[in-house]
Amino acid sequence: MAANKDMFLWWGSGSPPCWKPMLVLAEKEMWEGLPNKLISFDKKENKEADILAANPRGQVPTFKDGSLVVNESNAICMYLEEKYSNDSNRLLPVDVEKRSQVYWRMFESGNIQSNITVPIVYLIWNTKPEDRNQAELDEKFTKAKEELGYWERTLTGRSYLVGDRFTMADVFFYPFVAFLVRLGATLREFPALKQYYDLISQRPTVQATWPPHWKEGSTAPILAAL
Repeated sequence: MAANKDMFLWWGSGSPPCWKPMLVLAEKEMWEGLPNKLISFDKKENKEADILAANPRGQVPTFKDGSLVVNESNAICMYLEEKYSNDSNRLLPVDVEKRSQVYWRMFESGNIQSNITVPIVYLIWNTKPEDRNQAELDEKFTKAKEELGYWERTLTGRSYLVGDRFTMADVFFYPFVAFLVRLGATLREFPALKQYYDLISQRPTVQATWPPHWKEGSTAPILAAL
């Protein structure tokens, strides 16, 4: 679609919230050629004037469509879906009952963030090894496995989270899983989840939006226990 020439997206590499609208744009064949700016979190570029003018919170993703500004990852995804969907690229089912199942998984996917990323990843990133309570960390990993076990049961016998095709549920969920794998999670105890990750990772829209810095090498496998 040529409509993307009037759009602009500020985003950060490897950020699941940023990846979600990028996937929606790619699924609607709007990512290629879309004006955008990859920002550096290390350099605090998300606090620069151009972003703050559009998003006073200084967060990404920040998105513009012409003169319209839409912030917050989920809001951007829903806006794009409502405005730019057609029968070939729809990510939300027309049927209200089927759509309810997609909504359920979409909004449930944040449990990965709250039960794994925040209590474990952020803790490890922000504390020195000698300052961590290993017993508490072990307990957090146990709870993380419980969370992954829930999704393992959900995905057993399925290729996608809802139905037999890629939906907005997968847009919301997959980036969180990919983030865990990036940080060393092998998913060895969760074969259905691993199969899901491998399948979605091969999707052309996922490859087209793959975090650039992930292609440059590995990182510390802090989630190897998963």
